[in-house]
This record gives sequence, C-alpha cells and structure tokens, in this order.
Amino acid sequence: MDGFKKRLNASLQLKLSVALSLTILLVAVVAGMFSFATAFKQAHDLQDVTLQQVATLFDRQHLVASLPQNDHLAQSNYQESRVVVQFLAEGARAVGKGHTGAVLALPLPLPDGLQTVDVEGESFRVLVKTTPLGERIAVAQETDVRDDIAEVSALHTLMPFLILVPILLLLVADLVRKMFRPIAELSAAIDERAEEDLQPIAKDDLPIEVRPFAAAINRLLRRVDKAMQGQRRFVADAAHELRSPLTALSLQAGRLAEAPMSDLAHARLDGLRQGIERGSRLLEQLLNLAKAQAAPELPPSAVSVQHLFRTVLEDCLPLAEARDIDIGVAGAEDALVWANELDLEVVLKNLVDNAIRYTPEGGKIDLSVSKEIGFATLQIQDSGPGIAEAERERVFDAFYRTPGSEAPGSGLGLSIVRSLLQRMGAEIGLGFVDESHRCGLRVTIRMPTGSPLSN
Repeated sequence: MDGFKKRLNASLQLKLSVALSLTILLVAVVAGMFSFATAFKQAHDLQDVTLQQVATLFDRQHLVASLPQNDHLAQSNYQESRVVVQFLAEGARAVGKGHTGAVLALPLPLPDGLQTVDVEGESFRVLVKTTPLGERIAVAQETDVRDDIAEVSALHTLMPFLILVPILLLLVADLVRKMFRPIAELSAAIDERAEEDLQPIAKDDLPIEVRPFAAAINRLLRRVDKAMQGQRRFVADAAHELRSPLTALSLQAGRLAEAPMSDLAHARLDGLRQGIERGSRLLEQLLNLAKAQAAPELPPSAVSVQHLFRTVLEDCLPLAEARDIDIGVAGAEDALVWANELDLEVVLKNLVDNAIRYTPEGGKIDLSVSKEIGFATLQIQDSGPGIAEAERERVFDAFYRTPGSEAPGSGLGLSIVRSLLQRMGAEIGLGFVDESHRCGLRVTIRMPTGSPLSN
C-alpha cells in the first residue's frame, strides 16, 4: 500500500487516472442509487395501477370474484403477481379467487381505496372498491411479493451502469495514457540521443501545455552546448600552447644527452626525457580528443577493414615486439565498412595500443572481422586481465583509469574511441575473452557496411 501511495504521489498520469476513475465511480454509485430508488417506487406504483385495473375489470363485467378462464395472459399475470380477489363480506359470501384459492380474513370496515393491511401476521396491499350494486370488492397482493417484483424491476435498471462503468473506466485509462504519450515520446527521443547531440527539441508537434517545458530544455541544451564548446576550445588551445615548450624541452634534453656527464646525471636525464615523452603523448591525446569531439566529420566512404588492420599493425608492431606479444589478424575475411578512414584508423590504433599496454609480456592479441547483413563486427582480443563489469562504462570517461592499473597511459584513449564511433553510427562493447576465468579483454565494434542511402 505504501508503494502505491508513493507511486501515486510521484506519477501525474496515475494520479489523474485514479482521480477520474474515482469520480466516475462516485457518480455511477449516486446515479445507480437514484435510478434504483426511482425504479423501485415506479414498480410499486405500477402494481397499484394493476390492482385498480383488476378491480375495474370485475366491476364492469359484474362478475363474481374470479378471473376469466379463457384469458390465458391474464391468468399468467395473475399467478405471477399473486393477486387475491374476493368479496368483502361475511361467511359464505366472502368468495374469492387467488393464487391459492383461499379467502383472506380481511377486516370488514375497510374504507374504499388503497391501503396496507396486516392479515394473520402477513402484510397485504389492499384495494377496496364498492360496485354500483353495492357489493364491495377487495383486491389484495402480498407486500413481500410486491417488493420482490419491484426489486427485480429496479435491478434491471442498474444493468446499463454495471456494463458501461467498467468500459468507461477502461476508456478513461486509455485516454489519459494517450494524452501523456507526447511526453513519453519526448522523453524517449531525448534518451535515444547521443551524448554529443545537443540540438534543440522540435516543439511544433508538442501539445501547448508541454511546449514551455520543451523551451526550457532547449535553453538548457544551448547553455550546455556553449559550456562544452568552451571546454573543448580550452583543451585544444592549452594543448597547442603546451606543445611548443615540451618540444623545446625535448630538444634541449636531446642535446644535453650528447654532452659528457656522470652516470648519475645520465640516469636523471633519462627520467626527465621519459617524463617529457609522457607529457607529449598526453598533449597529443588531448588534441585527438578535441578533434574527435569538435567539428563535423569528414564524408564517410567504404573502407576495407583488413587494409586498416595491416596499417595499424605496421605502426604498433614495434611496441608489441618489444614486449614479446604475439599480435596478428585472425582469419582472412574482409568487410567494407561505411566510415571515415582516418577516424576509424585512430579508433583501431587506440584500441590496439591499449591492448599492447595492458597485455603481459609474452601474451597474445588477435584482430578479426565478421560480416552480417548490413553490418560488420570488428573484434580485438587480448590475453590481459580484462575489465570488470562494474568498470566497463566508466573506462570511456576522459582521464579515468581502472584502479590498480600500472600500465602507462593518459586515460583518454577509450574516450576518443567512443566519441569517434558515435559519429560513425557504430556501437562498442566490452567483455571477457574467457568468461569462466573472467580474464582477457574482448572489444567488439558493430558498424554499418554500406551507405545509409543504399540501405
């Protein structure tokens, strides 16, 4: 119950549905009660009219107190209504006809007209009428029978409510759901956007009540876009400005290495040069990240995956050989993917470079590609420690590195990879090569094999 109350307070759609449903039920109950009471009273009035009609029938025909034997319909109604007709007299003159054939012990001084009389512990509705001949006729009906007939008649009037109210509740629920559908569609459209897509939301197709929210979201998107552009410009400008001093430091360190110096000085100089190289590599990654996140991409084209594999391996092979890592392409199958060749080369280089850095010496790295209808799947598998499931989303954040990692790096490689793949309309996934031992990293890229226009 507490969960429902919490959900009710949090959901405007549910709150509106419940409010409308309760209103409909309340109106239906009140209308049903009024209809039942009205029908119940009308049924009683009709039964009084029936008593008057029976008394008139006997008066006009000057009959003894019995029904016509040849009138089957009258007989049927008579039996169902359990009406008793008799003379209001003493002794043998008090003959009559009823559903039992018995004569009621009605009090003789009853006045003419309709009245309720108790006879031997039972309640009767009695109509007394004096004929032109001076005979008094009593037409009686049990009150319980009258109530039963009236109740059945009144219940029949409730049938439309019992049928229409559930249908109306379902229609209300469906109507409320359709009324809130534009909001759900707007939410889904925003969720499906890429992280870099900060285009304004189209408001023309939205209800008037929702447009102010869309306008507020658009203003927020513009502010976020402006802030992100400023951040990217700062990163790119800072990297550019720092590259020249680091280049100068690297040249000075190279010249200093040629000068005669002690072994201790040489050791310290080597540490300095390694630091300069790490700084230069970080600046290069920052520039690549700024390039990947900025600017419109170059026109894509059909690119051979096997060709890119060979290009990337030529660049990365020296680093792999230095660590005694067996790296190569598994299989000869090729695929033509629809992408910008330079961007895809950067993606593969970063992934292969990461695999080499995190794979232990003497390990193995395999590159492969497979095809399916409209898509190609590129895989890079290594024999390293892999990435835990809890860390697989965070490793794509800029400057984030997995805890306990000792491999050199800036934490920008996977961030660059994801930014470029998003621009290509490709998907990337991480997993274990060996699921049972939870080791080895498998990087899977799924991307289109042809032009979107041709598909």
